[in-house]
Amino acid sequence: MRLVAELETLVLRQEDVRRIFEIVGRDHVMTCLIERLSDGLGELGRGECPNSPPRAGFTRGAGARGVIDVMPHYLPGSGLTVKTISYNPNGRREANLPTVLGSIARIDEASGAPIAICDAVLLTAVRTGAASAIASRLFALPKSRTVGVVGAGAQAVTQLHGLSLLFDIDTVLVHDVSPVNAKSLKQRASFIDCEFKTVSPHELLASSDIIFTATSVVPGAGPVIPDVEHLPHLHINSIGADEVGKTELPVSMLRRAYVCVDHPEQARTEGESQQLEPEEIGLPLSYFCAHPEDASKHMNSLTVFDSTGFAWEDHIAMDVFLELARDIGLGEKVSIVHCPEDVHNPYDLSSW
Repeated sequence: MRLVAELETLVLRQEDVRRIFEIVGRDHVMTCLIERLSDGLGELGRGECPNSPPRAGFTRGAGARGVIDVMPHYLPGSGLTVKTISYNPNGRREANLPTVLGSIARIDEASGAPIAICDAVLLTAVRTGAASAIASRLFALPKSRTVGVVGAGAQAVTQLHGLSLLFDIDTVLVHDVSPVNAKSLKQRASFIDCEFKTVSPHELLASSDIIFTATSVVPGAGPVIPDVEHLPHLHINSIGADEVGKTELPVSMLRRAYVCVDHPEQARTEGESQQLEPEEIGLPLSYFCAHPEDASKHMNSLTVFDSTGFAWEDHIAMDVFLELARDIGLGEKVSIVHCPEDVHNPYDLSSW
């Protein structure tokens, strides 16, 4: 006799995710993700788990900018995680929606039934901030104090948050094509105790120990910063190159830097690395999480983390969210999958 509970799906509602952050705090969630993601990337770097395939998807139609992507990861014994995510740089202007919008599901590998489903907007933002924090811990000088922000939208908040938990930041230099976004970042990231200054790209490059770029630049319109004088130990997290043809950094700067990617195959088609030849691209972040001593060799020179975001990161992030929800007792189990008593008769609705 089939157990109905086996086919129930845990739904983490918007309210449940909000309660997780209220109860355990944003610092706890981000710290958990940094450490769990670092461990998971280390496992990948040691060949202890499979990598994700590159994401696939569709360009939005009718001349609209943006993409809708599908990002799957299968871990034997754990199940399949599938995230659907939409990138629409005009979302806020058109409908007051986040630029990145989506959901994520965990699928049981034995039955194929959905085990859980939840929001992917906050999950993606936090895991992206965690990934940049990990790369910065590996490549940036531990004494880094000044962070440069190029693109002060939603991603900037979690990027700063992750860095603030690993570095003693005292100054944030901000540049954005929108003066409103640049000015409001201080209020949105008010939980970080530091000085915020709006500056030009040249000033930002001249003084920053760590920079992250998180823009909605139009494909083909980059770079968003010039290749000018900077501190010799500068580390850059480039997270906005998430479409074919969309890049944020000058190719001359990339060629002077050690470029570490998150997902080599994906980064060559839609990351900063699409500007480079294969031999100009360094080892992936997973390698350095498994062998951190090799990253320290690059600390005193220019480094770039080419972050495109991949599904293994999402699988780990969903694990963290589900575990926190379970510990607190959040989420609602619902029946989504139709599984009739007579499995040969799809019109058998008696089990409903």
